[in-house]
Amino acid sequence: MSDTLQDKLDTLAGLLVDGSPHAVALGMKLVRVSPGEAVIRAPYQAESISDPETGVMHGGVVTALLDHACGTAAFAGLGGDQAVATLDLRLDYMRPAKPGCDVIAEARTIKVSGLIAFVSAIAHDGDQNDPVATAHAAFMVTKASQAAAERARAEVEQHMASEKAGGAAS
Repeated sequence: MSDTLQDKLDTLAGLLVDGSPHAVALGMKLVRVSPGEAVIRAPYQAESISDPETGVMHGGVVTALLDHACGTAAFAGLGGDQAVATLDLRLDYMRPAKPGCDVIAEARTIKVSGLIAFVSAIAHDGDQNDPVATAHAAFMVTKASQAAAERARAEVEQHMASEKAGGAAS
């Protein structure tokens, strides 16, 4: 993979997380992205607890995390050039997340067929072999979002050009 593609995916996927109000509110952070794959972390925080007595993270946070990671993986699976929307999301909860632990979602694009990307993911709190939940999802390229994707791509290209110019001047 070229550095240019990885730079583009890093920047655009970072914008998907940092530019999403709900992802920001939940404290999500992009850990890594590569073509067709994404890893996103949701921190354990007081606002994410469903039951103060147990300290367990709310299942809705895990759902949002898996949806966001799957969408980012689908986006990356399409080369970072197409905006996507969730068409279908199926989750299986296996156990509650351990109180005090961040939850990590690891998503991978399984197949892209036409305008649909199929993705699977796991959410865990440190042990991939003991998942909190698994997800299977389908994402579609959206015409409404293509204009937004074009604007984001233009912003990224402008940002990368200004960084190169600034780096050359330093």
